[in-house]
Amino acid sequence: MLELRIAGRDFGQPVLGEIFATIKRGDRICLLGPSGIGKTTLLNAIAGLDKMVPGDAVIGRDKLRVGYLFQEHRLLPWRTLNANLRLVGASEGEAENLLSQVGLSGYGQYLPDQLSLGMARRAALARCLAVKPDLLLLDEPFASLDPVMAGGLKTLIAGILDSQPDMAMICVTHDGADAEILANRLWYLDGRPARLQWDDVVGEPGLIDGLLGRLRGLDSAGS
Repeated sequence: MLELRIAGRDFGQPVLGEIFATIKRGDRICLLGPSGIGKTTLLNAIAGLDKMVPGDAVIGRDKLRVGYLFQEHRLLPWRTLNANLRLVGASEGEAENLLSQVGLSGYGQYLPDQLSLGMARRAALARCLAVKPDLLLLDEPFASLDPVMAGGLKTLIAGILDSQPDMAMICVTHDGADAEILANRLWYLDGRPARLQWDDVVGEPGLIDGLLGRLRGLDSAGS
């Protein structure tokens, strides 16, 4: 589906080192690592938003539809939710159906600024789904949400992935509990420059926190 052959990325100083990985249909990857290590940089490279990363460093992207849920919802504030979804190709009926899927039935004529942060994230997720993505990219989708809102959004995303088993996902997060709910595969990014220190399937439930503890311990020992 997608092959990463990223030689590196720097912003005056090295941020990403060599990143080699393969993403298959149905992969549900949670990408973890220390703050500021380059997780969003890697996600932007995969999405094709970083023009300093050559196109041939992400093989297969041109054949995929990609939905990207950014940390900010990035909905056009002067357009209704329905209009935001129609801009990416959804019909009026499809827009209403997608909003219903994310728990926003009846909100189609609302403007983004009339929503809570959690509702705006759901609307932005509906916009991602409107492109019928093969690959869903999520950049800290639960940040700044209270535990109830975050839990509801996790359950919603897990349900969407379960209903579309061929869809792949990469979710940037800091919380191993997110991986317990969403992931069947774990990436851990660390180092100077950052590389994937771990890339493997998720094992038995309850083992992720222990694995992350060991990986974070190695980081502390090397600093």
